[in-house]
Amino acid sequence: MDFKKRLKAAVHYTVGCLCEEVASDKEVQLSRQTIAAISEVTFRQCESFAKDLEMFARHAKRSTINTEDVKLLARRSNSLLKYITEKSEEFNVERKTKKKKKLEDENKDSLEPAEAGGVGSEN
Repeated sequence: MDFKKRLKAAVHYTVGCLCEEVASDKEVQLSRQTIAAISEVTFRQCESFAKDLEMFARHAKRSTINTEDVKLLARRSNSLLKYITEKSEEFNVERKTKKKKKLEDENKDSLEPAEAGGVGSEN
C-alpha cells in the first residue's frame, strides 16, 4: 500500500474513533457512510492545508514550514489562531528555558575542573 493510502486509512481510523466518542457523549448514532464522508472531507482539507503551507513557505523563499505559516493558515478562525499563538509562545518559552539551562550547565561543567584545581593548590 502506498503512503497516501496508508495516511488516508490512518485519518479514517482516527475520525472513526473520534466519531464514536462524540456519538457516545451525545447519545446519537452515526452511520458508516457518515463517518466515511467526514473522513474524506477531513483528508481533503488536510491536503489543502498542506499545499497552502508549502506555498506560504515557498513565497517566503523557505523550504521549511514554520509557525508563522501555520498562523497564516489559521487566520480565518480567531479561536484557532489564538490557540496556535498561545501554544507557539509556550513552546518558545520552554525552548528558551531549556537553552538557558543547557548553557548554565555547560558553564558550570567548564568551571568545575578549574575550581577543583584551584582548591587543591591552595591546600
